[in-house]
Amino acid sequence: MRRNLKSKRGWIDVTFPVRSGMVHWPDNPPVEVERMLSMEQGAVCNVSIMSMGCHTGTHMDGPRHFIRDGRGLDALPFEATMGPCRVIAIHDPESIKPGHLAPHRLKKGERILFKTANTRRSWKTDDFDKDFVYLSKEAAQYLVDRGVRTVGVDYLSVGGFYKDGVETHQILLGAEVWIIEGLDLSKINPGRYDLICLPMLIAKSDGAPARALLRPRKERSSARGLPRASH
Repeated sequence: MRRNLKSKRGWIDVTFPVRSGMVHWPDNPPVEVERMLSMEQGAVCNVSIMSMGCHTGTHMDGPRHFIRDGRGLDALPFEATMGPCRVIAIHDPESIKPGHLAPHRLKKGERILFKTANTRRSWKTDDFDKDFVYLSKEAAQYLVDRGVRTVGVDYLSVGGFYKDGVETHQILLGAEVWIIEGLDLSKINPGRYDLICLPMLIAKSDGAPARALLRPRKERSSARGLPRASH
């Protein structure tokens, strides 16, 4: 199920709704959302119960996910995921490589979201796609070397299933590059946007579900109420 809600002020919801049976990482728990108390069955109110892994749907990774003594996601600085960002389209069917990034002249402090073939292919089924487009470990190091602050991808992991899964995470999280995974970029064109993405506040967490919003940026104007990027 895809959902992109656009408000009167132009915000676009790029979050996948959490629902029972949705795709999840193979060794993570399945997603279950069930009504425990129901007004239709005589209860005074509706109460649901939810069971899932912290790395389900649209979510964020904290350093502790792959770094033994890394900070928890509860230490996320707000400016890491609030402010200007760029959506970059990648057409390689396998992975994001350094050669794809060089032409974009990435700057220190940028927030970069990648739109790949995952957007149109991998979310069409609740079966996990092991061949999703991933960020290569070489590209991860390229992002770190240029001081990119935050990276977002359009499937459940920034690193591959068969290759570079561990290494890509270690490189990014070891440098405290914050990671957003599972973005719904189906209605987003490449370009510049304002970003708001805040994960659920879980103490010392390795990851957490998040709500992510994008708003197209107007040239020569900055978004009100949002922190400026540090370039």
